[in-house]
Amino acid sequence: MSFNSTRLVRLCVTLAAVVALVAVGAGAAQAVTSSSPVAGGASSPGSLVLRVGQLQSPDNLNPFVGIQGLDYQIWHLNYDFLVGFDAKTLAPRPELATHWSVSPDGKTWTFETRQGVKWQDGVPFTAADVAFTFNYIVKNNLSNLAVYTDGITGAKATGPDTVQIYTKAPKANMLRMVVPILPQHIWSKISGKAAGATFQNKPPIVGTGPFQVVGWQVGKYVHLKANPSYWGGAPHISDLYILTYTNADTMASDLKLGNIDAAVDVPFAEFRALSSTPGIKTSRSASWQFSELAFNCYAGSGSKGNPVLRDQVFRQALNYAIDRNKIVTTAFNGYAQVGSSLIVPYSPFHWQPPASDTFTYDPAKANQMLTAAGYKLGSNGYRTTKQGKPLTLRLMVTTDSPANVVAGKLTVQWFRNVGVKVTLSVVDPGVLTAAQYQFSGNTYTPNWDMFMWYWTQDVDPAFMVSIYTPAQSTGYGWNDCLWTDPAYTKLSNEAATTIDQAKRIPLVQQAEKIFYDSSPYAIMAYPYQLEAWNTNKWTGWTMAPAGTGSAIYNYNNIDTYKNLRPNVAAKSTGGARGGLIAAIVAAVIVVVAVILFFARRGRSRAVEQ
Repeated sequence: MSFNSTRLVRLCVTLAAVVALVAVGAGAAQAVTSSSPVAGGASSPGSLVLRVGQLQSPDNLNPFVGIQGLDYQIWHLNYDFLVGFDAKTLAPRPELATHWSVSPDGKTWTFETRQGVKWQDGVPFTAADVAFTFNYIVKNNLSNLAVYTDGITGAKATGPDTVQIYTKAPKANMLRMVVPILPQHIWSKISGKAAGATFQNKPPIVGTGPFQVVGWQVGKYVHLKANPSYWGGAPHISDLYILTYTNADTMASDLKLGNIDAAVDVPFAEFRALSSTPGIKTSRSASWQFSELAFNCYAGSGSKGNPVLRDQVFRQALNYAIDRNKIVTTAFNGYAQVGSSLIVPYSPFHWQPPASDTFTYDPAKANQMLTAAGYKLGSNGYRTTKQGKPLTLRLMVTTDSPANVVAGKLTVQWFRNVGVKVTLSVVDPGVLTAAQYQFSGNTYTPNWDMFMWYWTQDVDPAFMVSIYTPAQSTGYGWNDCLWTDPAYTKLSNEAATTIDQAKRIPLVQQAEKIFYDSSPYAIMAYPYQLEAWNTNKWTGWTMAPAGTGSAIYNYNNIDTYKNLRPNVAAKSTGGARGGLIAAIVAAVIVVVAVILFFARRGRSRAVEQ
């Protein structure tokens, strides 16, 4: 009996079909869905590309214009600070400055700067760049960063590697300023007016950091390439894509499939599922963030906000109408702590109100306070102003926080339960920003009543506390609720010039108490940062601070991106794609083995016959 070649051909065709199906599966695992931004940018052969999913998109790459936390993270990857942050402890550590000292009166700081550093266009970095950066901010009052340089009168390069910074008084946050050091040879050609308003800072952006922004598609991705000449050693990855997702579930799905390597703000349900997914590490980290309901307290002639919100009693009553525990359990699915005061509980500066003064959920008390203050209930069940006019408040909630969207819907009902009518709008962050900073000619006209958003704060409390002062309330500053108080401002200024932390803590906490009692915000929750990343493919993920902090989205922490490298314990192809490609290879081997077996078997039987 001879070997049947027809059967062999049929067998080969069948097995080839199996291989094709496996190959299709591999392709599907790498396919980009229509709602996924993963397609952003091709990479050169042999490159090591890291893709990180975010729900945020940077609003501007100009460090004097952008306001989101993601903007600051991108700047810290592209630019260096004078003094950085230790990843384990968040304590000050050398970055462009290697050593520093302060004069006995606390008003002159001397920094020795790093030698041999070059800007990403090849121009040598010197201490003159540091002096230029601080003088540029101070001279032009560039408010985005002037909040950090407050109290600095000027800076001078006293040598190629030495710079002195002069202050009016001791400066408590000198070693914790989030100020990118800029190249003088580029920014000296840009007017201060343009820097604070119209300059785009288009890629490629020249800095001294471990990465360089080389591409940006608004609403899709930011592309950074590793700096091979970085003074701290070139990163191990060659390209970093920060991808903007409009759908958090799609982002989580792409992480599972291996289309991206990490994700920030993972949906609650997906977070639980990812926690049991092999090769994926999930982290519920301390985010140094709070979610707040803000009230428009602006009393200027151009205000478009409802004047009832300038009444402290009205704001306090609304604080009693909010069920913060319900917000934590329902809006944040338990992944948050109940909110209270201005500084997050991870900080030694946090003030916790005593039980007797806490805004607990008490709608009866809210109703009583509103009625006593003159806001009467009408026959339709809604309150009127003190003048008897219908009262309706507008609430805006931003799309970049799904939890806040849920909290907003809950809050509308809680306020209606105490007779305050509210209309809800879910808007893009840019829409809210435009309403906050609206001008009519030269007149500031903030056009909103209430909004829900969030703050990500610095390790040092100086920035957060200084926001609610007159200097930040002109329509060009950071004061989004537009509330100020003389006693609060006095404490803020005193704390900013008190270097001794033991003396500084009570000053900050007294300011927090004034803010809490006056209620320009209802601070609802301290959310956890829900992150997930691929450990099969990558090693070197660095949490800051160690064990409790964020590894991915944290502008104090650039160590993850400097340290990441391929995981040698993983398959060389890595991740979901590697497993499927291995399956293809295995299938091919099976095909070849079966063909050879039957061919040999056919030949043997033919010889026998």
